[in-house]
Amino acid sequence: MKWFDNTALTIVIIGAVNWLLVGIFRFDLVAFLFGNLSWISRIVYAVVGLSGLYLISLYGRIHSMSES
Repeated sequence: MKWFDNTALTIVIIGAVNWLLVGIFRFDLVAFLFGNLSWISRIVYAVVGLSGLYLISLYGRIHSMSES
């Protein structure tokens, strides 16, 4: 399951960099690459969001590791 954690973390970091670009330069890299709200860009946004939701479980796993 560690590979899934690493993959989800990588996807979320890529999403965070995209939001950084949007916040600083008003440049949406996903929209630039795949089109403004095309079906591919919507899939990319959904995968980033689902990865973020999955990583919420990381808090519980870190807490349980620190108790061991």
